[in-house]
Formats: sequence, C-alpha cells, structure tokens
Amino acid sequence: MPHAVVVGGGLTGLTVAFRLKQLSPDTTVTVLEPRDRPGGNVVTEDHRGFRVECGPNGFLDRTPAVPHLVRDLGLSDRLIAASDGSRKNRYVFVGDKLHKLPSGPLGLLTTPLLTRSGKWKLLTEPWRKSAPPGTDESVQEFAARRVGKEAADVFADALVTGIHGGDPALLSVAAAFPRLPVMERDAGSVVRGFMRAAKKRKRDARARGESAPGPMKMWSFREGLGVLIDGLCKHLGDSVRCGVEVQTITETASVAPWQVSDQTGYSWAADAVVLACPAYEQAVILEDLNSQLAGEVGAIPYNRIAVVALGYRAEHCPGEHDGFGYIAPQNTRRDVLGVQWCSSIFPERAPQGFVLWRALCGGVHRAEQVEWDDDRLVRAVHDEIRRAMGVTGEPVFHRIVRWPNAIPQYVIGHLDRVARIDDLAAKHPGLFLTGNAYRGVAMADCVEQAEATAVRVAMHLQQGEA
Repeated sequence: MPHAVVVGGGLTGLTVAFRLKQLSPDTTVTVLEPRDRPGGNVVTEDHRGFRVECGPNGFLDRTPAVPHLVRDLGLSDRLIAASDGSRKNRYVFVGDKLHKLPSGPLGLLTTPLLTRSGKWKLLTEPWRKSAPPGTDESVQEFAARRVGKEAADVFADALVTGIHGGDPALLSVAAAFPRLPVMERDAGSVVRGFMRAAKKRKRDARARGESAPGPMKMWSFREGLGVLIDGLCKHLGDSVRCGVEVQTITETASVAPWQVSDQTGYSWAADAVVLACPAYEQAVILEDLNSQLAGEVGAIPYNRIAVVALGYRAEHCPGEHDGFGYIAPQNTRRDVLGVQWCSSIFPERAPQGFVLWRALCGGVHRAEQVEWDDDRLVRAVHDEIRRAMGVTGEPVFHRIVRWPNAIPQYVIGHLDRVARIDDLAAKHPGLFLTGNAYRGVAMADCVEQAEATAVRVAMHLQQGEA
C-alpha cells in the first residue's frame, strides 16, 4: 500500500490530502503540520460575538474550485454570500476623503479621482499597443502603459494593496495578475478581454442550459472560513498530525524511496512527498536534499502584515457603511493598507448593536508596523478609522494577529524562478512542491494548485505500482 506524506496542514496541504484519498483510495496519506492547529492562515476566532477572520476574509467564485470542494465536503448548505453592497460599494481613501471606486464607464467619467486627461487615457485603453511577447512588466508599468500613469497610481495601487499588500512597481503582472497580459495578447486590450470573457461565460451557461451567470461573488460560512478547515480535517481524521516539525527529507534506495524526519528524529517512509508549507519552510527542509533548489525556493520574498480587528458600538459610527471597505494607496503613507467593514460584508460578524471592522497594517513599505505593540497599533488604526469614517467613540473590542511572513510577493522574475524550481524538483521523482508561493495567493488558487498536485501524485503512485 503506497504512502504519501504531505508537509503542511494549511488549506493547500489539506486539500491535496483530501483529493488524493479520493483519487487513490488505497494510498495512506499523512499530513504533518508543525503548529498546534491545522489551517495555516485560514483562522476564524469568536470573541463574545465578534467573529474575526485572522487571514483571508472570504473566497471568490471566479472558478468552481472552492465551491466544488465545499460541495464534496457536504458544506454547501452552510455557505453565505457577501452582501450586494460589499460588491458594489468599494472605496479608496485619498486626500483625507473616501471616494467610491468606479464600477462602470459612467463612474469612470464622473470620478473625482482622475483629471480629464487621466479619464481620457483610461477610456482609450482599447487602442493602445500591446507589449512585445515575453515582456515581464511590473503591475505599475503594465497599468501605466494601458491606462496612463494617473489611473495606474490610483487603481493599480489599490488592486495590488487589496490583494497582495505589495508594491505595484515590484510585482510582476504576468505572475500576480496573469489574466491581464493574456487579455492584452489575445484581445489586443484588457477592456475587450473582459468583454469577451463575459460573453463566453454567457455562451457557456446557455450551452449547459443554465441561466446567464451573475456577477462574481464573495463567499464564506456563517461561522467563518474555519468551517472549511474543520470540514477537511473531519474527513481526513487521524491522517492530520499537528506539532510535527519536519526537518529533512531524504531519498533512499529502499522499497519506499523517501524518508521524512521530524524534530525528534522520528522518520516516515514514503513513496511520495508533497511540500505544501510556506516557501521559507520548504527551503529549510530541502537544504540537505538539493541546496540549489532550496536557494531558489527560499528566495521568494514575503511581506509582513498585522491584522487589527476593532469593534465599535453602532451608535458611534455615523453614516452608511453598506460596502466592502476602503483601500489607502500605499503612496499616501497611511497607517493602514485598508479597512474591511466585516459586519457589512457578512452577517453575524458582530453582536447586535455593534460593528466589526478589520484593518491591515504593514505590507512592503510599512513592515515595521508589525513590531508595534498592541496599544500603538490600536491607536493608529482607530485614528485612521476616525479620520476616514467619523467614528465618535472608542473601540470596545480589539484583536491583533501578526503575520511576520504573510503573503508571498511575486516580484519581477517570479515566473522564471518558478520554472527553475520545477526543473530542479523534477530531478527528484516523487517530490512535489505546491502552495501559494508559486501560482496564486487566493484561496481559489490554493485549491486549484492542490487539486492539480493531487492528480500528479496519484499518477506517480500508479506508475510506481505498475
């Protein structure tokens, strides 16, 4: 009976294990997680009715990967969609004022975020020249070339800050937002690319006999994203072992070609090893096996993020907050990257009569904020929220979570590095590297990569038995 060891019990590792057990029922799967709980950065905490997401706040249904996983875990009836307001109303904090991000051509024409010249450059995007094939541009360069520097400074910064907490001048557009250069290449324009994609979705829906798909939605569970981790762990049972810190993996000449050793010296014999932990942990594990591979993996940078959740009495929060929240472009040097209006996005995120808002601090340019003590972080975030939203009272609740290695940064050259990593890993049959450090940081990306990895592992094990 083949044995596969998955190192890392986050969303990716757990999904690899779950799908592998489905694809290869005779395979024994062991998940080794160094922390005292599985889930990685998918963590939900409940503090007297304030339900705090310590990592991602939800997942988008732009692909069926996560919805299908939820379905196969029997959790679909516990899903909840984000409010319509959170999809339609998103803001950016510029010039000490919240401005609604435009959601269509009319909004682009009337937004005060751009001058007349900036609007003209944005609206003439379909007639811009495409980049030469093989160009590895930064997000900032790509956006400035397509829509003009003015729009790029606002919208590209907001996009990168909201998803990656990174610097648009450093991140590779082909790695971080691969659809955009593909649209430019295939449609000659990002705008035309989105229009074609929308038409294709409608055609595909009609071909399946379904109604036309609505706008992309964000989803979670009433009890928070931790439900997904609990569901995976329930199906995997004793296969998941926490508190196990893998230190080395070794190729052997025995019947089982791999040996996985932990901090106590205990070893597991394995026919396949999947490294699904963060890249910096993978690098340490790989050092004795292949130092060149370890060096490439360990060179993937991460940012630092502090999640600061604050609860307020609703009576102290004037105005309407029917929306997702706001981004503070990093070039404004605010003390927050953005603030999510959690209790407006999903129900039951705060007790009756209270609101829960969650700020992200740090990122690439303010990494030192992660080292601030709790009092300083709470005061800084409260001051930012008061300035942006006019709250009149002090927070009645706070929870701070620090992620010293939060989100991998797909800097220029990332795709070339991943290609080198793939080539080096291929020299070790039965070794598989996966996780959000490689081909996408969102939950949907992690699940898609995990499922692809599970297929590759199953095929490898099947060939070994033949």
